[in-house]
Amino acid sequence: MLQAPQRTGLSGPTLIRLLTRLTDADVQQSRQSLSDHLSQWLGWTDAIALSAALNTSPPVIAPGARLFSSAEERECVRVRTTLADAIASDTAATAARRVTPGAAPARAPAKKLAAVLAEDEFDYSSFRQRYLSLQHTMETSIGNLRSRLRGMVAARNGEWTRLAVVDAIMDRALLPKERALLGAIPKLLQTHFDRLRKADEAARAAATAQAEAAELADPVDPVDPVDAAAQTDADAGAPAGDAAPASPEPAAPPPPPGAWLDTFRADMRAVLLAELDVRLQPVEGLLAALRTR
Repeated sequence: MLQAPQRTGLSGPTLIRLLTRLTDADVQQSRQSLSDHLSQWLGWTDAIALSAALNTSPPVIAPGARLFSSAEERECVRVRTTLADAIASDTAATAARRVTPGAAPARAPAKKLAAVLAEDEFDYSSFRQRYLSLQHTMETSIGNLRSRLRGMVAARNGEWTRLAVVDAIMDRALLPKERALLGAIPKLLQTHFDRLRKADEAARAAATAQAEAAELADPVDPVDPVDAAAQTDADAGAPAGDAAPASPEPAAPPPPPGAWLDTFRADMRAVLLAELDVRLQPVEGLLAALRTR
């Protein structure tokens, strides 16, 4: 089975470590703190709004807002489960032309099988479009859930309202940066896609060359029954030391058709699930605040 290069020593979110391993990127551990990174991402208007939210009295929210309950807990679980199921089903069903095991005769010559496989074109564009579509679904669903929980935090008034205001400012300020960074993932995955495809082509070409060499070394000729019987008697009477030379090793079979594509689908699914965890972190923070009494 095709394996991505292994890389160790990098800490951080699962999403970063996955992308580093799959793309074989030489990523150095950042020496900047999270606050330093955030200060570079915030514009001056966002910084002013954030400073005002932290240093002035929070607004008072009129009573009547819906209170946090187990229904919201269940809704958060439902959103996560729905998105995870969508990722699993969508990556499994992503359309891509491929040769199925029954598409070519099982005993077809290696050269003919290679020709059939060469005609089958794999296009990354379908995977890229599905990844972008799933990203849009995640952003919309999680954004609506985050706004709902933020309103419940604000309804508690006092410092809770301040927390909700800060979350709203950070959400608005960091959304463009988040879109830019996460939007680059499909392009990074294309590198992994191309590497897996080229490795499969190389393995298939090597298997074809080995099969052709085996055919040339041991051609299959019609055998006369009388000659075959005579040869058998001769072999039986020959001394043990004069045994016939061993036949050449059988050619290694080529990789199963589409195996590399299944590997890519599994890797793409893992990256999407890791991205889902990253996107849900603000929701988890609001949930933790709402659980506090």
